[in-house]
Amino acid sequence: MPAKLSVNLNAIAMLRNRRDLPWPSVIGLGRLALSAGAHGLTVHPRPDERHTRHSDLPEIRALIDDEFPKAEFNIEGYPSEDFLALVEKHQPEQVTLVPDDPAQATSDHGWNFATDAAFLTPIVKRLKKAGVRVSLFSDSDPDGARIARDIGADRIELYTGPYGSCHSDSAKAAKELERLGQTADAALAAGLQVNAGHDLTVNNLPALVKRIPALAEVSIGHGLTADALEYGMAGTVGRFLRACGW
Repeated sequence: MPAKLSVNLNAIAMLRNRRDLPWPSVIGLGRLALSAGAHGLTVHPRPDERHTRHSDLPEIRALIDDEFPKAEFNIEGYPSEDFLALVEKHQPEQVTLVPDDPAQATSDHGWNFATDAAFLTPIVKRLKKAGVRVSLFSDSDPDGARIARDIGADRIELYTGPYGSCHSDSAKAAKELERLGQTADAALAAGLQVNAGHDLTVNNLPALVKRIPALAEVSIGHGLTADALEYGMAGTVGRFLRACGW
């Protein structure tokens, strides 16, 4: 089965937050994305709420429950106590833990599983006890993927930023793609499922899904939102689904 598409709503929320107005509607565009065939919605509710606001979460949860019960809600973020409380309250199907500093503009690296294992293990156990699938943000590191299994994760999410940044350098992109592929191979061999996200586009997705045919899910926000300005949300979701192999 091709990789499922989860639409990250943060860029839409950031545009909305430029004015004290309700548009563009995060919920409305999330509805359009799911209606067009997206398999889920992703948010990253940072402490300063500069993107998705905490008040968006119950509305997204209700949208999925009431109108798209087969879709999944993925909440990503740094596992502070406040974040964990948000996750436990809104019960996403999946939580993606990222090692973000609150001041970061966006996620730009994965966990150091060797040094962060003691910190992450009880958090993963707590979330799985709450019935939430846990994915850990990961750099291209086969050894780290194996440690992620021991931490108790269900999945890793490959940080594809270095691959996405090679949009004008095909030779470098091929090297980054192989590094991602080797990490995915190690994760799959360890019994984990593999997601991917960051700077993925219609142009670079086909090579990624060809190298990692067992890829479970891609989470895409910036590139998808940018394309939606040109093609509309429904048309853009269709383009990304085809790039995934649907």
